[in-house]
Parts: sequence; structure tokens; C-alpha cells
Amino acid sequence: MSTTLLVVDDDDEIRELLCDYLTDAGYLVLAAADGEQMRQQMARHKVELVVLDLMLPGEDGLSLCRQLQAQPGLAVIMLSAKGSTLDRIIGLEVGADDYLSKPFEPRELIARIKAVLRRPQRLDTPSEEPASQAQQFAGFSLDHIKRLLTHPDGQALTLPRSDYRVLRELLEANNRVVSRDHLTRSAFGRDHLPDDRSVDMCISRLRQHLRRAVNGSAQILTIRNEGYLLSIAREPGA
Repeated sequence: MSTTLLVVDDDDEIRELLCDYLTDAGYLVLAAADGEQMRQQMARHKVELVVLDLMLPGEDGLSLCRQLQAQPGLAVIMLSAKGSTLDRIIGLEVGADDYLSKPFEPRELIARIKAVLRRPQRLDTPSEEPASQAQQFAGFSLDHIKRLLTHPDGQALTLPRSDYRVLRELLEANNRVVSRDHLTRSAFGRDHLPDDRSVDMCISRLRQHLRRAVNGSAQILTIRNEGYLLSIAREPGA
């Protein structure tokens, strides 16, 4: 069966060109001009990846991308005429799996789509444990199915996919250093670039959460020229 893509762009000409090109590449392609049409399409079809324009009438791409985070396994590639590093970081911060600046070569979009779809399924369903079981650490609880992080004080929130993936990799490393290259591939499915601050932004947000750790027992350390390490102090008697 063909992979189903959804192109969301308010420019009729661009939307039709993208749909034609992606269809010729062998994908089953749906189209939407705004957020409402996007939701209608997704209610009727199982979509694996959304190609989402940033500048849309009404709800913009950033708002829609946040909403799409609630759907496990759904990938998002964001398109934008804004090509600055800051715009790219913002797009990735809200959960986009990749970001492509307009104008772009259609072949590059195909390559990005293939790279995102090649990611192992464990990116969003990594746990072999029962769905009801959550991982406990330093007073926190992390539900790997819902990406739900519960703080020691009981406050709970759903982590963006990129933040969740970084935290998961740090936890799995079990007090070992994890390189930026590895975290970038795990969180975003691409290689780390010299000016790429995406993982650093994820780490910054996770550090804000870990400040609530019991007795300061969890912190993310920067290991110069190597990467990051999640240090979790052992409980007395452990």
C-alpha cells in the first residue's frame, strides 16, 4: 500500500504542483488549504506524513503543528518562505520533524520525506513494556506511549516529540554520555550540522523540567566536545 501524505498549503498553484509531484513519486496524496480542511482530511484518512506550510490563513502552521503532536507516529515536514535559522528552530521546537525553506527543489522534498519515513517505529512507540507502565526517575514519571511527563508535584504535560525523544535517549543511556549527533538523528532523523541548535533547545527545555527533581537528584550535564549526560543520583539504599 502507498504511503499517504497530506499537503497543507493555501497557495493553489503550489499545492497542486506538490500533489502532482508527490503522486508521481508513488505516494497517495491528499490536499488541504487550511487547518479546517486538514482536520477533515485526517478524520477521513490515515495519514503518515503532513507537508505543512507555515504561513496559512487563520490558524498558522505552528499552531497546527502543535495540534498534530497529539497523534503518535505522525510526521510533519514544515515549509516556509522564512529561511532564517531562528525560524527553522521555532518550527522544530513545536514538533516538526524537518523544515524546508522555499523555494526548494522538489527532489529535496522527496529526499526529506524518505528520510523521515525511514525512521524506526521506535521513535514514538519504543517501549516493549505494557502501555500502562511508565518509567520512574528522580520523582518523575514518563509515559512512553503518551509522551506524558509527570512532575514530582503531580503536574503533567505532554512533551513535544523532539523533547521526548531526547529525554528517552538520555534515560536509555543510563548515566553515559550521548553525542549531539546521536541525539539529532534520534530526535529529528537527520545528521547534526555545525550551526544546528535544535538539540540544544530541547536540552534547555528539559532542564527547566528537571529543576523540579526531588532534592535536585536529576540534571543534564554538558560534556564538552562529547555531548550530554543525564545524571540521576541513586536513592539512599539503592
